[in-house]
Amino acid sequence: MDSQTLMVVGIAVAVLILITAVWMYSVRQRRERLRERFGPEYDRTVRAVGRPDKAESILKKRADRVDRFELRPLSSAQADEFDREWRRVQATFVDDPVGSTASADALVARVMVARGYPPEDFDRRAEDVSVDHPHVVENYRIARELMQRRERGEAGTEELRRAIVNYRALFADLLEVEPKESERRRAS
Repeated sequence: MDSQTLMVVGIAVAVLILITAVWMYSVRQRRERLRERFGPEYDRTVRAVGRPDKAESILKKRADRVDRFELRPLSSAQADEFDREWRRVQATFVDDPVGSTASADALVARVMVARGYPPEDFDRRAEDVSVDHPHVVENYRIARELMQRRERGEAGTEELRRAIVNYRALFADLLEVEPKESERRRAS
């Protein structure tokens, strides 16, 4: 080969290496953004599907779906009412742990709907809430699993107490309140 051909081949190889490096960097950046956004939910999804690229595709679709929702913070009045209702739910636990836990589940679902999440089945609600509340969605799943174990006769009052605690973690995270007018003015 002459020197001109070697130079063209060398440039082509250098360009290929550069393109590969840029592609690898963009994949790594996208992965980091998803890890940051989804926190522990990222790792959970990778374990569930077995491959990071497949998990990332699932999480991206999930985020795109939730981004189309018109999510909103609660008004102060809504948050106060939900908080009062939560205290009633907790107060009934001693006398009716099963009913109290079922009420906690229903209350969390109502708060989600009030925030703008669609009223879907449990699995879809958990996926949706994982986008903006990735650090507490596992609490939601654990609470639901504990309730299901109770329904099968495999869990007692202590497990229901743990379910209430887990529901409370998500409930507290969902009680985001819209800022008052004076706070909005200060923020702008």
